Amino acid sequence: MFEKLAHSIVRRRKRVLVLFLLSIVVVGALGGAAISRLQGGGYSDPNSESAKAGKYLTDTFHVKDPSVILVVKSTTQVSDPSVVASAQALEKALAAEPGVARTLSYWSAGNSPTLVSKDQKAAFLFVYSTNPDPLSDKSLGKLMSAKYDGTFQNLKLYAAGVAVFSNTLNEKISKDLALAESISIPLTFVLLIFVFGGLISSAMPLVVGVSAIFGALASIFIISLFTDVSIFALNLITGMGLGLGIDYALLMVNRFREELHHGKDVESAIVTTVVTAGKTVFYSGITVIITLSSLTFFPQMFLKSFGYAGITVVAMAILAALLPFPAILALLGHRINKYTVRKSAIVPKSDGRWSQTARLVMRRPIAVVILSLTVLTIIASPIRNIAFSEADSRVLPASSPLAMAYAEIVRDFPGQEGNPVQIVIPNGASNLIATQSFADAISQVPGIVRVNPVEVQGQFVRITAVHSMGSRTIAAENMINAIRALPAPDGTLVGGVAADYTDSQAGITNTLPLALGWIALGVLILLFIFTGSIILPIKAVLLNMFSLTAMLGALTWIFVEGHMTWLVGSFTNTGTVDTSMAILISVVTFGLSMDYEVFLLSRIKEEHDAGMNNVDAVATGLQRSARIITAAAALLAVVFATFMTSGVTNIKTLGFGVAFAIVLDATLIRGLLVPALMRLFGERNWWAPEWMKRFTVSH
Repeated sequence: MFEKLAHSIVRRRKRVLVLFLLSIVVVGALGGAAISRLQGGGYSDPNSESAKAGKYLTDTFHVKDPSVILVVKSTTQVSDPSVVASAQALEKALAAEPGVARTLSYWSAGNSPTLVSKDQKAAFLFVYSTNPDPLSDKSLGKLMSAKYDGTFQNLKLYAAGVAVFSNTLNEKISKDLALAESISIPLTFVLLIFVFGGLISSAMPLVVGVSAIFGALASIFIISLFTDVSIFALNLITGMGLGLGIDYALLMVNRFREELHHGKDVESAIVTTVVTAGKTVFYSGITVIITLSSLTFFPQMFLKSFGYAGITVVAMAILAALLPFPAILALLGHRINKYTVRKSAIVPKSDGRWSQTARLVMRRPIAVVILSLTVLTIIASPIRNIAFSEADSRVLPASSPLAMAYAEIVRDFPGQEGNPVQIVIPNGASNLIATQSFADAISQVPGIVRVNPVEVQGQFVRITAVHSMGSRTIAAENMINAIRALPAPDGTLVGGVAADYTDSQAGITNTLPLALGWIALGVLILLFIFTGSIILPIKAVLLNMFSLTAMLGALTWIFVEGHMTWLVGSFTNTGTVDTSMAILISVVTFGLSMDYEVFLLSRIKEEHDAGMNNVDAVATGLQRSARIITAAAALLAVVFATFMTSGVTNIKTLGFGVAFAIVLDATLIRGLLVPALMRLFGERNWWAPEWMKRFTVSH
């Protein structure tokens, strides 16, 4: 298949490139429209108990969460006549704004004590949108941030709420992404010149990378027509697109140069490159796709979005590497080495530093394994203190107006009036005695400040319980679990923000075993097909788990325990890691680690199949692939490390986690542990039952 593909592309190279350029124009136009369709948030489980409660609250009780929460502050008490006059003028101005359905405030609600601060100098003003989905109402969020986050007459205003959060997060991530790209692209290009050794060859990753990014953005645009997609997916598309562009181009160019160096003509060199390196790219990419597709199993839009982004960007990178890339190589031919600045990058070696390192490691394999595992254990040790939560306004810089608004709410309004626990009992009106008894029991749950009078609407009953803690915390989760553990009328549904958080965490926990099983089984099967070995896939999965654990340990040490925070820049330390982000980083790093594993095993197996013994195959395979792996890892680490310049903590976490993991994996794991274990297992590395070998591919 790969040989026929290569011959076909070489013979029709001009036609292939014309079609490629036309497709870039089309997908570029579609991709440009994708950004405006992306959403913030997406942490909720739409099939959860809290989601069902929310639907009843909207449909039956016509309860709708405000899109915008304004904290209105004064130097005097909010009941002062001058403050009342200004507040009424403010509410009138807000009601006239486009997209505003209605408002509700301390003043218009009859001086409600639940909407005023402890010191009586601040009050809530809620703004309800005409948009049925307040999270997607970016225009209202943008309007409020621009016009009503500052001062109004003698009042100080702080704008918060889901619409403001979504707009602020989108704008911040877009700006931070542009900054990261302005650093990573020129820096990466300089490093590419050094790694590839020439000006022309160093531009090759852009062919794959830009194609992958444009293609993925166009795919995301189409997906966004049918379902919501998170704004955070942009970072993964950019990072993975550039990273895989570097990986695949480096692998293909290196093999092409090697074949030219051995005296082959251009067409033969391209055919061999596609049959060997191209096949490796294909199976490596499919492995990464299998890994990233596990994210679509989770119920949260946030994680699903990364699954969509990961699948599309990897698929586009594979297509770019196997279709237009060989056509470009065919046109360039020997000119791929033109404008050389480092000749050593062009001339392949069968015996060099990596080969010598491998042979040294294989002389003392037990000692190397023990030492490597000890280092990994030390790095991983902080993981015992890891704690999880969900992202909130604290992911933004403390100086952000939105972060300051939420700080005002936490400080001045200790009871979570804007985010109470909302309980719906569909048939509660038929037994109000039992319903009231349940409400009384709720009032005794630790953390509950007050339970409002029971509200009846037909046969439906609503109980509103105000609590005193952050809604997206472990304490709130314990409170919700305590409420749900109480004897309750049949069909009782517990909702509200705290319940939404609890259900989101439960949804992740319940889905995780399925996702892990899918990754493990898929990777084991694919690596067996690729290597023809039972042992190698098992070792690969176990080594990746060691690498993953070490990465989470390092993540805990910085983002939970607060050590060496200067390395990633300023952020608000909550003592937790966002659950969804931890899963995302783990899945991405697992996929990239498998990417490098396939690169390495492919070359080792090729040498072993050519007649080398296990030791020589490992040494030669490492020499011819480790330079590619370490260079690709270093370049990919640079791309993701620039994400640490972001002011959004989640993006910092993503950047550090992936950069750290791939550097660790490409050096300690692939450079030391893999050759040591290959030596210990010897020829048993390649064992598989005879009847299974017919399902494998040849190299």
